Amino acid sequence: MKGLITATALGTVLMAGAAAAQEKVMISDPSWNGARAIGQVIAAIINGPMGGEAEILTGMNQQPVIYAGMDKGDGSIDIQPDMWMPNWQSAWDQYVDGNQSIRVNQPYKGTSNIYVPAYMADKVSSIEDLRNPEVAAMFDTDGDGLGEYWAGDVTWASTKRWQIKFKTYGLDQLWEPNIVSADTFKAGLAAAYAASQPQLFYYWTPEALHVQYDLSIVEEPERYDGCEDVDLDAENWLEVSEFDCVIAPNDVHVAYSASLESRNPAVAGMLSRIQFTGDEINGWIVEMFTNKRDPQEVAEEWIEDNQALVDGWING
Repeated sequence: MKGLITATALGTVLMAGAAAAQEKVMISDPSWNGARAIGQVIAAIINGPMGGEAEILTGMNQQPVIYAGMDKGDGSIDIQPDMWMPNWQSAWDQYVDGNQSIRVNQPYKGTSNIYVPAYMADKVSSIEDLRNPEVAAMFDTDGDGLGEYWAGDVTWASTKRWQIKFKTYGLDQLWEPNIVSADTFKAGLAAAYAASQPQLFYYWTPEALHVQYDLSIVEEPERYDGCEDVDLDAENWLEVSEFDCVIAPNDVHVAYSASLESRNPAVAGMLSRIQFTGDEINGWIVEMFTNKRDPQEVAEEWIEDNQALVDGWING
């Protein structure tokens, strides 16, 4: 009888452990296609071959809220699928290194540059060209005497970085940032391309925009020691920061709540091993958002075609 009780108790513990290992995983929904594509693939892995349950929190795209939610560890937000570094150095310092409440995988490399359409490349090929008042006037759409460039979404750290760069380059007397959502910007870019109108904008890789349009990078000075001295958390961040060189390739991570290691250790283990390439992500973006295929279908198809790789992430 004592042995039966012990076995029953042990079975109860094991069942509780199994239930905990299958706790539902909540994936944030940042507002750019790369993050959305990665989130779909992660959800498909958990819901498919792992036999678990994952949900994408549609509209959960405020990054400070996402990182704070993962830090809490209560399961309200578990994953940020596309953490760009060093754009979110403050979150890294506070949660990854400081509280140790957020874990990250091995990153893929992303790039960040400023672009014009290829049909503008004969007029704008480098930062030096932007110093010309006649060039800036070509990009002035509201008649205020300043050319406009898209710096990004209001919630993005990179949006501050581009304003710092334009100030440091001495361009803020000729140019002003247009700070709107990525969807609003892309609609405007499509209209500009249709009419062959000037556009100056920040963008990154991987992204389907490079498949949809012929883009030309605006060349910036090479990097040197001390060329990037940025404090995005300062109240007067624009005044105290300097940045007068090209952005180094970014390390981009899947970030996840350390609490998953106890709440869902199988998923935590998978996330610690998962690793993408920029080319893979760009392929997902094109299929999901350019070709407008069902994102879940694209993710499941990719998993099926790469089952050995995915099994390695799951099983270690």
